[in-house]
This record gives sequence, structure tokens and C-alpha cells, in this order.
Amino acid sequence: MAITAAMVKELRTKTGAGMMDCKKALTESNGDMDKAIDLLREHGLAAAAKKASRIAAEGLVYSYIHGNGRIGVLVEVNCETDFVAQTDNFKALCKDIAMQIAAAKPAYLKREEVPADVLEHEKEVLRQQALNEGKPEKIVEKMIVGRIEKFYKENCLLDQEFIKDSDKTVQQVVNEAIAKIGEKIDIRRYARYELGEGLQKRSDDFVSEVMAQVK
Repeated sequence: MAITAAMVKELRTKTGAGMMDCKKALTESNGDMDKAIDLLREHGLAAAAKKASRIAAEGLVYSYIHGNGRIGVLVEVNCETDFVAQTDNFKALCKDIAMQIAAAKPAYLKREEVPADVLEHEKEVLRQQALNEGKPEKIVEKMIVGRIEKFYKENCLLDQEFIKDSDKTVQQVVNEAIAKIGEKIDIRRYARYELGEGLQKRSDDFVSEVMAQVK
């Protein structure tokens, strides 16, 4: 079975293992994702997957205010122990996640939370766009798959590009923290508030503002 870049990326997202390790595991398992995860775990390379069944009931509700009170974020990030919750590394992760939410404005935490009706509506819009572009109908469905993936990356927090390193997703950043800290970590929920949201106002580039604060 041919091992694609998408398969390697999916395995890396699930386990936090390196790209080459993921590719090797997929090759050895002939593309079987579950077997590849087991192989990585056997070699101690899948920190996130290994800790997935553990309970994370401690953590922090972290608050972040940006732009003199123009944007506010509350995010609950869970870990296994209160000791870890009070460490600088965990607090830094919480801050990074909160700033991500402030800047990137995700509509959902993860792709599984996108309502079915929203997804179907998006697919229909994309289908019509592709047909209007004159694309052959036989390849439209394949195009929709790719564009829905883009929709997830733009609207789902865990799938978004990390604002401090576009080579990583937020999920990969969390997985790296799991490997470094040694406990299961979950982003449970969040809320984002923007001053005057829904009212007519001038457009602001909040991503640039938040990034300027990061530097």
C-alpha cells in the first residue's frame, strides 16, 4: 500500500511522533493506522497516543485579554495533576492556546464538533463553486474533499496552523507538550468575546496585533 503524506500527517497528529518515525511505522503496518500507532507506542515514540486513555481532570481555566479589552478569551485546558497545572510550561501552553483563539477565531474546537447540517451546507456551496468554475463533474467530489479539509483547518482549533509556527497544527503543539510534560493534556472548551461583535465597525487585523505581542 502506498503511504501518502496525508497518512503520515494524520499519524503524526494522533501520536506526536516524528515524520520519519510515522512513515516507517505506516510502511511496516502496510498503512494500517491502528497498527502503526501500536508500533510507535512499542518503541516509546507515541506519547500522546499512550496517554490517551488516562484521565485529565485537573488543569486551568486561562484568561487572555487583548487590545486594551477589545478581545477576551477563556479556555479550559486539562491535565492529570494540579502540580503540572501550576508549572510554567503548562501555563505557557495555555497562553499560546488562548492567543491562538484570539487571533485565529476558530468556530469549533475539533472537526468532530462541526454540525452535520453545517458540513452539508459547506459541501453544497463548494460543489456549486467547483461546477461554476467549469470543473468536470467526475472530479468535483475529490475537490470537495480537499476543500472540506481546508475548511477544517480554518475553522477547527486543533486543525489550525499554530500562529507561532505555521509548520505545526495546534494539535501537534499539544502533543509536543504531552511528550515534554509527561501527562495527558486536553483542550476541553473555550469562549471568545470581541468588543462590538455583530455590530458594524472597521476591520482590524487581530492576527497581526496578537503576533506583534508574541514577538
